[in-house]
Amino acid sequence: MPIYDADDIVEIKNRKKKKKQRVKFLIFLLVAAIAAGLYFTRDMWLSKMRGIGQQYKTIINSGLLADGNFPIDISGEYNYQLSQTQNKLIVLSDVHIFFYNSDGTLMRKRQHAYTNAVLRADSGRALIYEHGGDDFCIEDEEGILYEKHFDNNIMFARISPEGYTAVVTTSDNYDCEMFVYDKKGSLIYERRCMERVNDLSFINESSGCVISYIMAENGSLTTAVQKIDFSESIAQWTSPGIDTAGLDVFGYNLGAFVLGIDACGYINENGQISSYYCYDGDLKGGASSDGMSAVIINNDDRRKYIMVLFKGGATEPLVIDLGQRAVDVAVHDQLAYVMCKEEIRAYDFSGKLRSKAVVSDSYTGFVRSSEYIFLKGYNKIDRIDYES
Repeated sequence: MPIYDADDIVEIKNRKKKKKQRVKFLIFLLVAAIAAGLYFTRDMWLSKMRGIGQQYKTIINSGLLADGNFPIDISGEYNYQLSQTQNKLIVLSDVHIFFYNSDGTLMRKRQHAYTNAVLRADSGRALIYEHGGDDFCIEDEEGILYEKHFDNNIMFARISPEGYTAVVTTSDNYDCEMFVYDKKGSLIYERRCMERVNDLSFINESSGCVISYIMAENGSLTTAVQKIDFSESIAQWTSPGIDTAGLDVFGYNLGAFVLGIDACGYINENGQISSYYCYDGDLKGGASSDGMSAVIINNDDRRKYIMVLFKGGATEPLVIDLGQRAVDVAVHDQLAYVMCKEEIRAYDFSGKLRSKAVVSDSYTGFVRSSEYIFLKGYNKIDRIDYES
């Protein structure tokens, strides 16, 4: 055991005291550095911290109808269709097509000759075709950009966010044929299909698409999905059949969502069924964007009205009891909007009610823009401000 004299003991105590002082000083410098960092970056984090206690506070919109050019009178324009793209409101009736800006100012109107006209809109453009007809046109508020004519009848057509157009027609030698045009109207892809395609959705910035077709398996109707790249002649994969008659297919980077008449489901990026949901009631509508999907189901016999949210193919469905009959649904900016009999609500995909507004029960549908909701009435279109 070492022997210390009095001077050694004093020296040891002094060293320990200095060590503690150095540690305290280093801790002080560290705290000061953190405080300085937080101070100089306060604009980046302070607003987020302020919103933590408010982020799930439901916004109550007034539902006050806009005046000025609204309501847009649609009297005499029967069976009109309404779409919105890039702050333009496009209305297609049995006789005319109208282009309005978001303030309700009429920018262009023309008469069309289609009998069973169908409207699709995206990328600031309108795609108009006649179901069972043999031509279509692409136009905007400046005029018709291009038109195409076919030897066979058009089954359906779709337009992409990049302005590409796909048209599926009947065929004399195949179940159907598919033609894809770029935004200038040049043909970039065509396909002769051995299956009767019933819907199509562009993917990967319009470099490809997913298509769906209905087939009979073991005495029931199922819906299969194929993934197609426009640079290849062979489909990248074909999924097994989902047990429903598909109405719409929505492609995204991890696969596709199939909305069917009595069920819905996801196909994953490998072409396999990753989820399936069977409705308890009648399908009223469905929407999907970037893999996030919402389906509204009415069961009048049980007075049960729900919206089912799907955050993606690998997640469990989230059921929201609406409490009143559902009318229409849309997915926009990662929120699900549902119109019920007396109000419009917006939910996030964790099921939180983000906002709502009281509306009249006279409206039959709506479209959402970045600032507004446009309400579709029987003979008029109204607009309300809507914050989500």
